[in-house]
Amino acid sequence: MEHKRLDRVMVPVILAVSVVVPVLVLVLMYLPERYNFFGIEMANFPLFHAVLNFFTAILLIAGYFFMKVKELVWHRNMMISAFLLSAVFLVSYVISKVSNEPVPYGGEGALRYVYFFILITHILLSGIIVPLVLFTMYRGFTGEVEKHRKIARYTFPVWLYVAVTGVLVYVFMAPYY
Repeated sequence: MEHKRLDRVMVPVILAVSVVVPVLVLVLMYLPERYNFFGIEMANFPLFHAVLNFFTAILLIAGYFFMKVKELVWHRNMMISAFLLSAVFLVSYVISKVSNEPVPYGGEGALRYVYFFILITHILLSGIIVPLVLFTMYRGFTGEVEKHRKIARYTFPVWLYVAVTGVLVYVFMAPYY
């Protein structure tokens, strides 16, 4: 019964955050003017974001491994760490979008199509991953194991894909920064 009462608060909060975050990122991407409040060079952000995505992917894989071997405390710690790195990424990404003009991809030929496929799927799944992660973590924290497992089956591969493709986007874009 306690879960239902908590759900009345948390489900709307998770849904609101899941709408606000992608909308905020979209708005910031299309700002007519950039505001570099922190004086940070553009070159600093992409590598930092790639490193965050790389370690997020490592933590996700480790978390999956620990879940499989029934080391649930380690599983929880890896997943919380992955979430925290993703949160740092999101804040840094928003700052980078406010501070710097977008850099166009300069590649040509078949690589251009590969890059845009990776980029578009990365962007689309980045919006979907917010509610998946928040609901998965919420169900884990409340001890609703079956609900947690059910949504985690979808969350894990999508989150891992987003993290890995985040690194790949950096690899494709590195020559143009």
